[in-house]
Amino acid sequence: MNRREPLVLGIETSCDETGIGIVRGRTLLSNTIASSMDEHARYGGVVPEVAARAHLEALEPAIRAALAESGVALTDVDAVAVTSGPGLAGALMVGVGAAKALAVSLEKPLYAVNHLVGHIAADILSSDEHGDQAPPLEYPTVALLVSGGHTSLLLVRDLTSDVELLGETMDDAAGEAFDKVARLLGLPYPGGPEIDRAAASGDPNAIAFPRGLSRASDMAGHRYDFSFSGLKTAVARWTEQRQAAGEPVPVADVAASFREAVVDVLVTKALAACRDYGVPRLLLGGGVIANRRLRDVAIERAAAEGVTVRVPPLSLCTDNGAMIAALASELIMAGRPASTLEFGADSTLPVTEIQVAESA
Repeated sequence: MNRREPLVLGIETSCDETGIGIVRGRTLLSNTIASSMDEHARYGGVVPEVAARAHLEALEPAIRAALAESGVALTDVDAVAVTSGPGLAGALMVGVGAAKALAVSLEKPLYAVNHLVGHIAADILSSDEHGDQAPPLEYPTVALLVSGGHTSLLLVRDLTSDVELLGETMDDAAGEAFDKVARLLGLPYPGGPEIDRAAASGDPNAIAFPRGLSRASDMAGHRYDFSFSGLKTAVARWTEQRQAAGEPVPVADVAASFREAVVDVLVTKALAACRDYGVPRLLLGGGVIANRRLRDVAIERAAAEGVTVRVPPLSLCTDNGAMIAALASELIMAGRPASTLEFGADSTLPVTEIQVAESA
């Protein structure tokens, strides 16, 4: 196997997107994504059984499309990589089963990796095989990962061997909160882009919605943790009171004020971690990073504190197979052995387990 610039095929099926990525070393060759979002829209959220079925149907066509785009044959790959967790158990099982079958039939090493750490690895990929490579990660780095299923704050001392969980959501992830508030306001699923559009013409200071786990009493035990269920409830109560009084609900102002509360908490806690650990670097990842207000506020406030912000290309922020291939590529280049076949789907895989079932 080529350990200097391994050619890796990555499979990601942790939620509602079937992601197949192919990388050579740190160069992105293909990032193919088949989303089942439209199938979930009628339910207002992701249905695990629907997601798993969609992965089964999309996996083979996605692999063929990725191979065609990258110009490589399946037999050319040096290794296969797959998300073992965390995520939806049924969805993960589809990817894990496919990856094992490919690895065994091709007689290639298999790397089972962590979905959340994969989001960090996405930032080091370059799409230009003949040009400048993306700058390597500097360590340590604080990483804020925000998606529909996860809101996590991590301290990354080494991408392949040392990732520490500083805090995470105690209830709803930020992306879930966007979806639920969008529903309250009569906006369609997925809620993130819809809230963003509505907020564009609203006043972010119109309504003083609460910032979860931000009081002095909360900070002692939950300094880096998040909570968005109280914020969601506050939005619901505020809109109900307006409706009960026979007054119209100013959707734009509610959306802007809600978004500002989420952004404020995320950025405040991330920068607090940077200060506390003396780390002048912040990496943003996950699908919610597509929210322009979050990116803008993070960059502006970080600059004021001397913190450099890194954000992967937006196409690599949502769940994708390229980030999984990238993480496996880093493990290979670091000399780490492949995983055995003695692993399965782990919906609650801790972020500290970067690679699963590593060979002795």
